[in-house]
Amino acid sequence: MIHNQTIDNQLNHRTIRAFKDQPLTADQLQTLYAAASHTSTSMFMQQFSILHLTDPQLRQAVREISGQPYVGANGDLLIFVVDLYRNQQIRHQMGNDDGRLHTTDIFMQAVEDTVLALQNTLVAAESMGLGGVILGSIKNDPARLVKVLKLPKMTMPLLGLQVGIPDQQPQLKPRLPLDFIAFDNHYPTEFDVHDLADYDHDVHQYYDLRDANRRVDSFTNQINGAKLNLGDPDKRDDLAQVLQEQGLALDWKRAD
Repeated sequence: MIHNQTIDNQLNHRTIRAFKDQPLTADQLQTLYAAASHTSTSMFMQQFSILHLTDPQLRQAVREISGQPYVGANGDLLIFVVDLYRNQQIRHQMGNDDGRLHTTDIFMQAVEDTVLALQNTLVAAESMGLGGVILGSIKNDPARLVKVLKLPKMTMPLLGLQVGIPDQQPQLKPRLPLDFIAFDNHYPTEFDVHDLADYDHDVHQYYDLRDANRRVDSFTNQINGAKLNLGDPDKRDDLAQVLQEQGLALDWKRAD
């Protein structure tokens, strides 16, 4: 395997949930924004925006939505937003209609832009000695989040990124062996869960030995457990409805 500083930083990625009480400098923030802006973008439409939440009330609201006590505590809180509003306004102000902006295709391109920009931002942050945690939990109540952030239609908050100076040194979490995620030419449909026994052992040992939030578990047990079970209604299940209310992916139920 090839090693250089960039690759070693990526291979040593750890999620950081505890940060020192020291905000990012203006230079650090501008560098992260620049890294995000230079991310690859579908059709050069650049369909994402970043909200930097500095208002304590907004940070508290996002913490309540996420249900995670570290969200909006120390560190800088960034919300990455799927943004078709800007391009809609460009079209309107130049005398055109919305065109294909309401289609699932364009929405998915915007999602791709947003996810790639967040990942670029995190890689840049870690290269600067910072740490971060990607927050999917901000969508635990998508309708409330849209309201709290006062987002216009044609936008959707997708992920959060809390970034700052690490105040912990978590262990490196074991990942699936490459044989299970990288294939030549065709996807292999023959799969035996028992082939993951060694990986399950590594994951079990990771949870058994890590310093905080002790949970002894295996990868396959997690996949087979409550996180994917059908149960009581969850506000996350309102996501498709909220997307529609925001004017996004309106054609996903279109008849053939």
